[in-house]
Amino acid sequence: MTEDGPYVVLDEKCHQHSEAKEVVEVRLCMLDASNAALLEQVAPGVFDHPIEPRWRDEFVQDSRHHLALAIAGSQVVGMASGVHYVHPDKAPEMWINEVGVAPAHRGAGLGRRLVEQLLIRAREPGCHEAWVLTDQGNRAAMRMYAKAGGLEEPMPSTMFTFKLPQDAAVD
Repeated sequence: MTEDGPYVVLDEKCHQHSEAKEVVEVRLCMLDASNAALLEQVAPGVFDHPIEPRWRDEFVQDSRHHLALAIAGSQVVGMASGVHYVHPDKAPEMWINEVGVAPAHRGAGLGRRLVEQLLIRAREPGCHEAWVLTDQGNRAAMRMYAKAGGLEEPMPSTMFTFKLPQDAAVD
Protein backbone atom coordinates (compact mmCIF):
# COMPACT_ATOMS: atom_id res chain seq x y z
CA MET A 1 0.00 0.00 0.00
CA THR A 2 1.42 3.39 -0.96
CA GLU A 3 0.20 6.89 -0.28
CA ASP A 4 -0.34 9.21 -3.21
CA GLY A 5 -1.69 12.58 -2.16
CA PRO A 6 -5.13 12.17 -0.60
CA TYR A 7 -5.43 8.64 -2.06
CA VAL A 8 -4.10 5.48 -0.54
CA VAL A 9 -3.38 3.05 -3.37
CA LEU A 10 -4.80 -0.34 -2.43
CA ASP A 11 -4.12 -2.07 -5.74
CA GLU A 12 -4.23 -1.35 -9.47
CA LYS A 13 -8.01 -0.85 -9.50
CA CYS A 14 -9.05 0.64 -6.13
CA HIS A 15 -8.22 3.82 -4.24
CA GLN A 16 -9.40 5.19 -0.92
CA HIS A 17 -9.95 8.87 -0.33
CA SER A 18 -8.38 9.47 3.07
CA GLU A 19 -9.71 13.01 3.63
CA ALA A 20 -13.41 12.18 3.23
CA LYS A 21 -15.63 11.95 6.32
CA GLU A 22 -16.24 8.36 5.33
CA VAL A 23 -13.97 6.16 3.26
CA VAL A 24 -14.95 6.14 -0.40
CA GLU A 25 -13.51 3.43 -2.63
CA VAL A 26 -13.11 4.46 -6.25
CA ARG A 27 -12.46 1.83 -8.93
CA LEU A 28 -10.77 2.77 -12.18
CA CYS A 29 -11.61 0.84 -15.33
CA MET A 30 -11.75 1.21 -19.09
CA LEU A 31 -15.15 1.24 -20.78
CA ASP A 32 -15.87 -1.46 -23.34
CA ALA A 33 -18.94 -3.23 -24.73
CA SER A 34 -19.08 -5.60 -21.74
CA ASN A 35 -19.46 -2.80 -19.18
CA ALA A 36 -21.20 -0.05 -21.18
CA ALA A 37 -24.14 -0.26 -18.76
CA LEU A 38 -21.91 1.57 -16.23
CA LEU A 39 -22.87 4.76 -18.07
CA GLU A 40 -26.47 4.37 -16.87
CA GLN A 41 -25.50 5.82 -13.48
CA VAL A 42 -23.38 8.95 -13.91
CA ALA A 43 -22.94 11.65 -11.28
CA PRO A 44 -23.80 15.21 -12.35
CA GLY A 45 -20.82 17.19 -13.66
CA VAL A 46 -18.93 14.24 -15.17
CA PHE A 47 -20.16 14.62 -18.76
CA ASP A 48 -21.32 17.76 -20.55
CA HIS A 49 -24.64 16.20 -21.62
CA PRO A 50 -26.74 13.12 -20.82
CA ILE A 51 -25.49 9.84 -22.27
CA GLU A 52 -27.06 9.08 -25.65
CA PRO A 53 -27.38 5.26 -25.99
CA ARG A 54 -26.77 5.15 -29.77
CA TRP A 55 -23.54 7.19 -29.42
CA ARG A 56 -22.45 5.17 -26.39
CA ASP A 57 -22.89 1.99 -28.42
CA GLU A 58 -20.98 3.40 -31.40
CA PHE A 59 -18.22 4.58 -29.05
CA VAL A 60 -17.66 1.17 -27.44
CA GLN A 61 -17.70 -0.60 -30.82
CA ASP A 62 -14.85 1.59 -32.15
CA SER A 63 -11.52 0.23 -30.90
CA ARG A 64 -9.85 3.62 -31.38
CA HIS A 65 -12.08 5.29 -28.77
CA HIS A 66 -11.05 5.01 -25.13
CA LEU A 67 -12.86 6.03 -21.94
CA ALA A 68 -11.32 5.64 -18.50
CA LEU A 69 -13.93 5.63 -15.74
CA ALA A 70 -13.82 6.26 -12.00
CA ILE A 71 -16.62 4.47 -10.17
CA ALA A 72 -17.70 5.00 -6.57
CA GLY A 73 -20.20 2.32 -5.56
CA SER A 74 -22.19 1.90 -8.75
CA GLN A 75 -21.93 5.53 -9.92
CA VAL A 76 -19.50 6.95 -12.45
CA VAL A 77 -17.83 9.91 -10.72
CA GLY A 78 -15.11 10.64 -13.28
CA MET A 79 -14.03 10.01 -16.82
CA ALA A 80 -11.26 10.76 -19.30
CA SER A 81 -11.78 10.15 -23.00
CA GLY A 82 -9.30 9.80 -25.80
CA VAL A 83 -8.91 8.66 -29.38
CA HIS A 84 -5.84 7.02 -30.83
CA TYR A 85 -5.19 7.65 -34.47
CA VAL A 86 -2.65 7.08 -37.20
CA HIS A 87 -1.46 9.25 -40.05
CA PRO A 88 0.50 8.17 -43.14
CA ASP A 89 3.65 9.94 -41.98
CA LYS A 90 3.43 9.60 -38.18
CA ALA A 91 3.39 6.91 -35.55
CA PRO A 92 0.09 6.48 -33.67
CA GLU A 93 -0.85 9.22 -31.20
CA MET A 94 -3.49 9.58 -28.49
CA TRP A 95 -5.63 12.69 -28.45
CA ILE A 96 -7.05 13.24 -24.95
CA ASN A 97 -10.44 14.72 -25.64
CA GLU A 98 -11.68 15.63 -22.19
CA VAL A 99 -11.61 14.88 -18.48
CA GLY A 100 -14.63 15.24 -16.21
CA VAL A 101 -14.91 14.65 -12.47
CA ALA A 102 -18.02 15.08 -10.32
CA PRO A 103 -17.73 18.21 -8.12
CA ALA A 104 -17.65 16.19 -4.87
CA HIS A 105 -14.55 14.31 -6.11
CA ARG A 106 -12.57 17.21 -7.59
CA GLY A 107 -9.21 18.41 -6.30
CA ALA A 108 -8.02 15.07 -4.96
CA GLY A 109 -6.07 13.71 -7.94
CA LEU A 110 -8.79 11.61 -9.54
CA GLY A 111 -8.57 13.45 -12.88
CA ARG A 112 -4.82 12.82 -12.98
CA ARG A 113 -5.36 9.12 -12.30
CA LEU A 114 -7.87 8.93 -15.14
CA VAL A 115 -5.39 10.61 -17.52
CA GLU A 116 -2.73 8.12 -16.40
CA GLN A 117 -5.13 5.26 -17.26
CA LEU A 118 -5.52 6.70 -20.76
CA LEU A 119 -1.74 6.96 -21.12
CA ILE A 120 -1.38 3.29 -20.16
CA ARG A 121 -4.03 2.38 -22.74
CA ALA A 122 -2.28 4.56 -25.37
CA ARG A 123 0.83 2.37 -25.16
CA GLU A 124 -1.13 -0.75 -26.19
CA PRO A 125 -1.64 0.30 -29.87
CA GLY A 126 1.91 1.73 -29.95
CA CYS A 127 1.13 5.43 -29.51
CA HIS A 128 4.38 7.36 -29.25
CA GLU A 129 2.77 10.52 -27.89
CA ALA A 130 -0.43 11.78 -26.29
CA TRP A 131 -1.65 15.35 -26.37
CA VAL A 132 -4.45 17.54 -25.07
CA LEU A 133 -5.53 21.14 -25.48
CA THR A 134 -6.88 23.20 -22.60
CA ASP A 135 -7.50 26.86 -21.87
CA GLN A 136 -4.55 28.53 -20.16
CA GLY A 137 -7.05 30.11 -17.78
CA ASN A 138 -8.17 26.66 -16.60
CA ARG A 139 -5.58 26.47 -13.82
CA ALA A 140 -6.95 23.23 -12.35
CA ALA A 141 -6.58 21.45 -15.70
CA MET A 142 -3.13 22.95 -16.26
CA ARG A 143 -1.97 21.61 -12.86
CA MET A 144 -3.57 18.22 -13.45
CA TYR A 145 -1.95 17.68 -16.85
CA ALA A 146 1.43 18.78 -15.49
CA LYS A 147 1.14 16.39 -12.52
CA ALA A 148 0.29 13.57 -14.95
CA GLY A 149 3.63 14.25 -16.68
CA GLY A 150 2.46 16.51 -19.49
CA LEU A 151 4.83 19.16 -20.79
CA GLU A 152 3.42 22.54 -21.73
CA GLU A 153 4.33 23.52 -25.29
CA PRO A 154 6.14 26.88 -25.54
CA MET A 155 3.98 28.14 -28.41
CA PRO A 156 0.32 28.91 -27.70
CA SER A 157 -2.16 27.19 -29.99
CA THR A 158 -5.40 28.45 -31.45
CA MET A 159 -8.34 26.15 -32.00
CA PHE A 160 -10.73 26.56 -34.90
CA THR A 161 -14.14 24.88 -34.88
CA PHE A 162 -16.34 24.17 -37.86
CA LYS A 163 -20.09 23.82 -37.37
CA LEU A 164 -21.42 21.12 -39.67
CA PRO A 165 -25.17 21.54 -40.13
CA GLN A 166 -26.73 18.17 -40.92
CA ASP A 167 -28.98 19.57 -43.62
CA ALA A 168 -26.18 21.21 -45.64
CA ALA A 169 -25.26 19.54 -48.91
CA VAL A 170 -21.64 18.49 -49.36
CA ASP A 171 -20.15 19.06 -52.83
